[in-house]
Formats: sequence, C-alpha cells, structure tokens
Amino acid sequence: MTITQLHYVLAVAEHKNFTRAAQKVFVTQPTLSMQIQKLEEELDILIFDRSKKPIELTETGKKIVTQARNIVNESDRIQDIVDQQKGFIGGAFRLGIIPTVMPTLLPMFINNFIKKYPKVKLQIEELHTEAIIEKLKEGHLDAAIAATPLSIDGIKENVLYYEPFVGYIPPSHRLHKDHKIDVGDLDIDDILLLQDGHCFKDGIINLCKTVKSTEAEHFRLQSGSFETLIKLANEGLGMTLLPYLHTMDLPDKDKSNLRMFKDPVPAREVSLIYNRSELKMQIIDAMRKVIGSVVKGAIAFQNVEIISPTQQKKKKEIQY
Repeated sequence: MTITQLHYVLAVAEHKNFTRAAQKVFVTQPTLSMQIQKLEEELDILIFDRSKKPIELTETGKKIVTQARNIVNESDRIQDIVDQQKGFIGGAFRLGIIPTVMPTLLPMFINNFIKKYPKVKLQIEELHTEAIIEKLKEGHLDAAIAATPLSIDGIKENVLYYEPFVGYIPPSHRLHKDHKIDVGDLDIDDILLLQDGHCFKDGIINLCKTVKSTEAEHFRLQSGSFETLIKLANEGLGMTLLPYLHTMDLPDKDKSNLRMFKDPVPAREVSLIYNRSELKMQIIDAMRKVIGSVVKGAIAFQNVEIISPTQQKKKKEIQY
C-alpha cells in the first residue's frame, strides 16, 4: 500500500469517474486503474462498485476512504513540519470565504498579504458555509473565513474579529427617526433579507426573537446582494441589516440611513476555520496576523452580543 495509491482512491471517490480522477492527479487512466486494482487485490476487497454509473464506493470502500484521507493528511504533515522548522511560508494555499465577507474583507488584506508572503500561492473561492465545511472535511480547502461559532466536529475556529450588525433604515420607515435602534423593535416581516444559504440571513432570523406568520404579506423578497436590498429599502419596501464593514464604502446619502444598535450591540463573529489536522498552520497564522492588523483600524466596538448562524448566543466585551 502506498500514499500514491491512496491519493488515487481519494480522486476517484471525489470524481466518481476514473478518467476525470486520472486527469486530476496527472496520470493516465490505465495507470490509475491499475494502481487501484493492485490495492484492492492486496486488501482482498473491492473499494469501488464499477457496475454503477457513476461509480460508487462499496460499504467497505467508504470506511477506507475516510481512513485514506486521514493518512494522506498526516503524510502531508511531514512536509509541513519541515517547512515550519525552516521558517518557510509558501506553497499553494486554498482559501474559502463566505459571500457576505468576501467583498469587504478581501480587499482590505489581500495586497498586504501578497506583498508580505510572496511565496504563498493563494487560491480563493467564494462559497457558502455548507460548501466550505464539506470542502474542509474532504481536504479540498486549507482554511476558510466564515461566521462562527459553528461548533462542528473536526473543524477548529480562530476568531478574527467581531462585526456589528447595522440597521439600514430609509426615511419612510417607522424606525428612521430613532438615533439608535433596539433589537426588540425589529419586525422580521419588514426586514429585507438575503436569500437562503447566506449565514448572515440566519443570523438576522436568530436575532429577531419571533418570526411572525407571513400569510397576510403582500411583498417578500430575498436577494443575493446587499446592494439590491439597499435599493429596495430606498424604494420604501422595508429596512435591512448590514455587516458593519459593508457600510464603510456607502455613499454619504445612504450613510444617513444607517442606525447603530443600543448596547449590547448584536454582532457576528468572523473566524478563520480549518481542519483539526492543522496542516499549513504557518500560513494560517500569517493570514490571521495580517487580517488582525487591518481590521483593528476599522472596527472599534465594545459590549457586543454574538449572534451565531447556529442559534448560539454569547456576550463579549471587546477592546480593539
């Protein structure tokens, strides 16, 4: 049994096709098939059911793939250890970022990071939390930036910052006259929301104590972008909530519609998350430090209540 054979098994398990798997690991399809067959003969079992289209793992094969992933990760740790001992920060690094963080945070730190660590080859994907967790577990991402706490087995969370929720309330709305708003004043039925899949939407729903029946509503819309929600709010169709960093680049005419919450300010916890195998920790630590240095100058709030996308709540005294 070789590490190479296990790599081939993982590729076929992912792509469910020998030809595509061979392309992924840069070998010919006959070479890949022969090596997997050798492994199956050595173990005296079938890992894949080739009669199914697409190819499926056998029950034993599923257990083997889980263990193979652990073995491949641990083998990668050897190079990781060597790199850390040498103080080398470089190589390919696959990072996932949720859509409500990507457009504001990425421009804040990416240039600083690239200049400071030119040997790191970043591959960045915009993904929803569910896809991020799946890719982290399968080893297709090295780390991700997401809203936490998620409390998922096998995933570690390293908090980067706490980002307050901010109300965007146009003049036509009943709360516009208030200098600061209270969580108890929110009505889920007149809050314009992001579409399903966005954890920021889940946070807003968790923030509102009760979700009223929508049977009598005349209008309900869910959008994929904050820009659309702001435009609809300006048309008098309701209010919305924004992450604090998203409010920084709004035009002045829109900034006049922003309202902060009374203490404790509801906020989301944004973390760098990664697999418990802790591969490429030198790059993860470097990224955490770079992001921390740029965010300190942008967010300065104390006494916030963390609103989790998984309905957990915790109060936090923060000093930046």
